[in-house]
Amino acid sequence: MAPDRVSLGRLWALMALVFADMVGFLIILPLMPLYADRLGASAFLIGAMVSAYAVASLAMAPLWGRFSDHHGRRPALMLGVLIAAAAHLLFAFACSDFAMGILSPNALVVVLFASRLVQGAGGATTSVVQAYVGDAIVPEERAKALGWITAATSAGVMLGPAIGSLVAALGPATPGLVAAGLCVLNILFAWKWLPESHHDRAHATGAPGEAPRPSLRRKFWAIASEPTSPVARLVWIYAIAMMGFMAMNAILALFLNKRFGVTQSSIGYFYTYIGTISLVMRSLILGPTVRRFGETRVLKMGLVALALGFALQPLAPSIPVFACVVLFIPVGTALLFPATTSLVTRFASRTDLGATMGVQQTFGGVARLLGPLWAGAAFQYWGSGAPFWIAAVLTAGTLVFANGLRAVEPVSAAPSPEPAG
Repeated sequence: MAPDRVSLGRLWALMALVFADMVGFLIILPLMPLYADRLGASAFLIGAMVSAYAVASLAMAPLWGRFSDHHGRRPALMLGVLIAAAAHLLFAFACSDFAMGILSPNALVVVLFASRLVQGAGGATTSVVQAYVGDAIVPEERAKALGWITAATSAGVMLGPAIGSLVAALGPATPGLVAAGLCVLNILFAWKWLPESHHDRAHATGAPGEAPRPSLRRKFWAIASEPTSPVARLVWIYAIAMMGFMAMNAILALFLNKRFGVTQSSIGYFYTYIGTISLVMRSLILGPTVRRFGETRVLKMGLVALALGFALQPLAPSIPVFACVVLFIPVGTALLFPATTSLVTRFASRTDLGATMGVQQTFGGVARLLGPLWAGAAFQYWGSGAPFWIAAVLTAGTLVFANGLRAVEPVSAAPSPEPAG
């Protein structure tokens, strides 16, 4: 079979995996703030609950990356889905009539926190997905391939919330059970159809006489202490933009409820709308845009669109106007995140690509932790529009990092051979 056919088959299998995983994740996400609010949790506490996911991701992302370098991408991805299934079952328990009959509201909030922590531990395999693409796709096609991967996640974002709102009518525990069932099916699919991509595991610890790979601690320090290096610039752009995006996600349901009276029976359709636009962007528009303008320019375009989306949402006087201005969000994320990650894979060493992507995801994990925290506090104490405007300023500020990429050319721009198999 030709190498491009092999790569395409791997890409489709990976897309199916991340699609099903995201459907399960998004069945839960829009409902969780509303369930927590019903239990008496404050906006700040709900933001902290959203951040619990990031706490676990922050700890696990580099470990997942290193694990996949040593043991393979496939087992790491399958184990992550299994952990996600356990998290969804915890969520279902916390929302069940049985749990509500034996536990106090405060205890149920603790269980919801626990479910978010477990979910974050399993969901920290984003770096493994990105490393899989780095293994299987030549550099010139990685931004497009990452766009297709995120298109699959966008399709999950499109369907998951709508499914969640529909099955919630069958009982508060039903969304969690449905999400867990999808995870089980996903594991079976990966076992049958997802091939291993990483065939250099024997060299992950360094061959005899070869210089040792940098430790994770040194990788973290390099990003923090040398912010002008290409990888560091890209990681900071990714992390700061992600912080703004997660800040918006943390309070979006509360914002729509307060501003327009949106409830759990309708919140899912807002996410479906946003996910539909994101799917179109990533599957049809991202690839041609990257080919025409290049990854660095596309990255900057994404930053501008994302900042505009944050700034304009609080100004919307009605749902139709909100539906128009929120379009900047999926456009911005579709342009920004795949281009940023593709550039990181170009600069990273292939032998410890998983670890490098794990470090990026750890910085992203810090962003996912901090964003919901300050967004919940700003929403509670400064008003419903404050989190959006703060996110807009932070995202626009990262253009300083992006401008420094103007003269940078990735050292791995030449095509690399496909791995065997």
